[in-house]
Amino acid sequence: MGKLFGTDGIRGVTNTELQPEFALKLGKAIGTYFGKGARILIGRDVRAGGDMLLKAVESGLLSSGVLVYEAGMAPTPAFQYGVKTLGYDGGIIITASHNPAEYNGIKVLSPHGIEIAREDEDKIEDIYFNNKFHVVEWNGLVNDVKREDKVIETYVQGILSHVDADKIRSKKYKVLIDPANSVGTLATPIVARELGCKVFTINGNLDPLFSARTPEPTFESLSESAKVAKQLGVDLAVAHDGDADRAIFIDSMGRVQWGDRSGTLLSYWASIKAPNLPKRIFTAVSSSSLVEEYLKQYNIEVKWTKVGSVDIAHALFKEKGLAGFEENGGFMYPPHQAVRDGAMSFALMLEMMASENENSTELFNRLPVYYLVKTKVRITEKSNINKIYDEIIDKYGKYGNIVTIDGVKIISNDFWLLVRKSGTEPIIRILVEAKDENKSKELAKELEKLVSELA
Repeated sequence: MGKLFGTDGIRGVTNTELQPEFALKLGKAIGTYFGKGARILIGRDVRAGGDMLLKAVESGLLSSGVLVYEAGMAPTPAFQYGVKTLGYDGGIIITASHNPAEYNGIKVLSPHGIEIAREDEDKIEDIYFNNKFHVVEWNGLVNDVKREDKVIETYVQGILSHVDADKIRSKKYKVLIDPANSVGTLATPIVARELGCKVFTINGNLDPLFSARTPEPTFESLSESAKVAKQLGVDLAVAHDGDADRAIFIDSMGRVQWGDRSGTLLSYWASIKAPNLPKRIFTAVSSSSLVEEYLKQYNIEVKWTKVGSVDIAHALFKEKGLAGFEENGGFMYPPHQAVRDGAMSFALMLEMMASENENSTELFNRLPVYYLVKTKVRITEKSNINKIYDEIIDKYGKYGNIVTIDGVKIISNDFWLLVRKSGTEPIIRILVEAKDENKSKELAKELEKLVSELA
């Protein structure tokens, strides 16, 4: 049997790998999985081809007897919050999150708003590949697609209910928001205004082609936003990916702060806000060593997982804890919802600044200093991934502990490296972190050369 689902949903190049025929058949499989009469919320981000895929999936759902409610464009966490809060049996989002502009994707949500579990992905794939579709007779096809207009409003109010809005408003913060020309622009600026902020935006218009910057917030793609943040003298800047479930922060000095740094601070803040929750957090092996180094002083346990928000979210939902996060900026605050949520992360960071009476630079200066370098190497179907992993272990394993939860991570006294195949793109990701900046850069360059030769 083939494999449709990757690390987080289904991804592919629009109208090449993701064609209407595929989306239609997948819609039938998803509808069969949820069952006749199930109420399903569906929507999309701004990407080119999104409406084409949405309509095709809707047709498949209707053919299986599912009741379909369309919410238009909204951030992924808004859909997720809407599914669990507005009483839907599940949800579908047409999005490729951080992937390049030519990609799109299909994400399936459980009634809790969390992406369905791996075993449920297998069930949908079994229905799809073996044509086990439930087909409604003609006289049962009487339910048209209905409109759901309360998603963004419900989501914004949900975020505001979890922070001390009056305290934040009293600070009259000046903020810059970079929604990546996508659906983050439909919610995060509203949250900021409701919290009394003076709001500036960059890349704030909806652009299906992502002409201004790539959908993934990286040090390189955020260089212009960081310069603007510093020139404006904002108290805090936040940048989203294509579906706004990630939040990468830029502090008041114009420094881009990576997601495991913000996730560490927000995990501490979650322990203050929700002292009754178990004092543990969940994060992927791609996160920094600073996570444990900083949080151990607050007796917060760190549980390492495979890379991917689905695995982190399900671990957080089942085992309970203060938070979950990824180094890419995805932070999960379970009193709100156990999924990545960019606007919620932004509101929590403002609340922490206001309550601790420190600016964003002072907050981030609390953390140990490490230097992270991220790069990637494209691969083909012929690339031998296991051989690449073996070579990395042979060459670098002698320097420290070897972790193979997901790819190969080697942890030494003064650095760590991670080499792993992406679950959403045909690439191998390389992360290197060290307390010496030159060491990070040199080791990343060395690894990139080695992996390129092997791939």
